[in-house]
Amino acid sequence: MTESSSTGISRRGILKAFAATAITAAPTFANAAGFLRGAGDIRRIRMVSPRTGERLDTIYWIEGDYIKEALREISLFMRDWRTNDIRAIDIRTVDILAASHNLLDASEPYMLLSGYRSPQTNAMLRSRSRGVAKNSRHLIGEAADLRLGSRSVNQIYSAGVACGGGGVGRYSGSNFVHMDCGPVRTWGR
Repeated sequence: MTESSSTGISRRGILKAFAATAITAAPTFANAAGFLRGAGDIRRIRMVSPRTGERLDTIYWIEGDYIKEALREISLFMRDWRTNDIRAIDIRTVDILAASHNLLDASEPYMLLSGYRSPQTNAMLRSRSRGVAKNSRHLIGEAADLRLGSRSVNQIYSAGVACGGGGVGRYSGSNFVHMDCGPVRTWGR
């Protein structure tokens, strides 16, 4: 829900203006610990979806508080595009994606290949590929498959591993990296 004042300025508009100003002032490596190193006092996620043509560029955390509306936008964006089913994306996954993007110092958004997957979509993909797990973290909103045009699979993989926050898989042949908030582990070539 968007609240508007008599001037026509919404609460969200004010938050975006504040966040845009704060991004330039926020120290990149201040007050950071663990896999959130590089997240600063503001956390932002930028992604595009080649499947839907949608773009996402949102501040989802400011000064220690998650922004619920932004998290809903992220979950909608990362929905199963085949079925339009939506599941809340685990905040830890979003934090890992944002922190690894910061470590890469990339100006372009991630290309999201797969976020949440419905059981039907996962079963269909599994029937076509050995690389799709039966109990994939995609099924519970804890994973994303990503690519960046300006960075190699090895660079993205290394940034994900440096975050130390979950699973990171390298799929060089398919040109993407899997990141999730499950147990810390790595795989792939």
